[in-house]
Amino acid sequence: MNTALTISEINQLFPNEWVLLGDPVMDESSLHVLAGVPVYHSQGKKEVCYIGRDKAKSSTCITLIYTGLARPSRKITGIVNRLPK
Repeated sequence: MNTALTISEINQLFPNEWVLLGDPVMDESSLHVLAGVPVYHSQGKKEVCYIGRDKAKSSTCITLIYTGLARPSRKITGIVNRLPK
């Protein structure tokens, strides 16, 4: 796929996946991704990073987005629970 898609189109095509975008269009004031060319996508973040890196060589700039809901971090709660009271 060599055509740029909007974020809403990317969310519909690749739900709950990591998507590597080539030549992203960014909102300069808040650094939100507005559009980009999907280079590689998968449910595994590491897979997208390793395999997508080789596929994105023709892009001048790349970014990685997740199209699902972010899970809360469990690392912080684990540390807080271990602190002495």
